Amino acid sequence: MLLSVILQEVANNAIAKMGAGIGAGIAAVGAGIGIGKIGGSALEAIARQPEAVGDVRSNMIVAAALIEGVAFFAIVVCLLILFI
Repeated sequence: MLLSVILQEVANNAIAKMGAGIGAGIAAVGAGIGIGKIGGSALEAIARQPEAVGDVRSNMIVAAALIEGVAFFAIVVCLLILFI
């Protein structure tokens, strides 16, 4: 309830809409950088210890999914500010 009231008050301001657009872009870029770092680190770990491929891969997938979830949440909040 409180979030919807805050979003309605902020949505009338043009600067808030610009900030929401910038925030969505930063969230997407940040997620891309984070997943890229996870992939690079996983490849280095697999190159150092090839026998640990299964563990590294599963941990990499879980971490990437968590980063994507946070990015989607940030983008949804930014879109709510834009369109409400």
